[in-house]
Amino acid sequence: MITPRVRTAARRTSGMPAYVYDLSALDEHAASVRWALPDIELYYAVKANPDPELLRVLARHVDGFEVSSGGEHAHVAALFPGMPLALGGPGKTDAELRLPCHRLHVESPGELRRLLATGREADVLLRINPDLPVEGAALTMDGPFGMDEAGVEECLPLFTDQVRLRGLHAHLASGLDADRLLGLAERLLDTDHAEVNLGGGMAVDYAAPDERFDWAGYGAGLAKLRRAGQRVRVEPGRALTAYCGHYVTTVVDVKRVRGQAYAVLLGGTHHLRTPVTKGHDQPFTVLPTGGGPGVTDEPVTLVGQLCTPKDVFARNIVTSVRVGDTVVFAMAGAYAWNISHHDFLMHPHPAFHYV
Repeated sequence: MITPRVRTAARRTSGMPAYVYDLSALDEHAASVRWALPDIELYYAVKANPDPELLRVLARHVDGFEVSSGGEHAHVAALFPGMPLALGGPGKTDAELRLPCHRLHVESPGELRRLLATGREADVLLRINPDLPVEGAALTMDGPFGMDEAGVEECLPLFTDQVRLRGLHAHLASGLDADRLLGLAERLLDTDHAEVNLGGGMAVDYAAPDERFDWAGYGAGLAKLRRAGQRVRVEPGRALTAYCGHYVTTVVDVKRVRGQAYAVLLGGTHHLRTPVTKGHDQPFTVLPTGGGPGVTDEPVTLVGQLCTPKDVFARNIVTSVRVGDTVVFAMAGAYAWNISHHDFLMHPHPAFHYV
């Protein structure tokens, strides 16, 4: 599950929580995704993980970055001056609507009117929220995101020579396999608009960490669906960076409560929020670096240091673990540190290492 270089780096973290990012693995993975999408524009959704070192690797393979706030815009623009940026996100402020970008994703007729009132020039994609069935998704982006058909019709007559309509943006769901995403793409690409951004949503299976989204099949399918001259863009986030990240920590206690075994780890979900937000068991490897008391080959629940019963990494996983052992959680390269409630209980922040 973990490469020798990650294993070596994990043993060097001095027992304190740390993130280990495998930049070589990220570079190889991003290159393979780029190869699978030869005629499709590839943007990275920065919200998944804005770590500068990861962004520097991805910049070699992507056509641009999708940012969803003024903070993300400033962060990426400072790292990569001149790199194309797509600015999205609901609830943009007037200041954010004035930010320079390659494409601005407009979420509502009201937002478009505020954009027009700024007097700036802009190339716009209308974010649509069509009434399409989405089956098998881990998360559907309905409700306040984008606009329905009536909202689109209200927007169309508002465009000017300064604020230009370039096409549509649609990010409908997350956690879909290639076949389901292609089914949605078939409907979304059946349009007269010359440019369509299909968003992200490529499946990442935390229960099967060695599996990957079928990028080759997805790219081949999009090539068949894309109309002649149509500009198609995708914005993966999690599916690009999840696999390169590892959260490394140490077992500080092993105990039983009413017969249930618990391993208490330094750190917690205030460092790695993913298993709580996704409601899953985070995949992990135990490195036998300790010699303290523990359990052998029985169900163990791995928890952190927080004063809440929700501070759980994985439940009832059969393993062997001792006090002092090193635990390496895989698939921690997206929606992990950057969405965590860092300062709850004011524990130290983790270190960051790059291999």
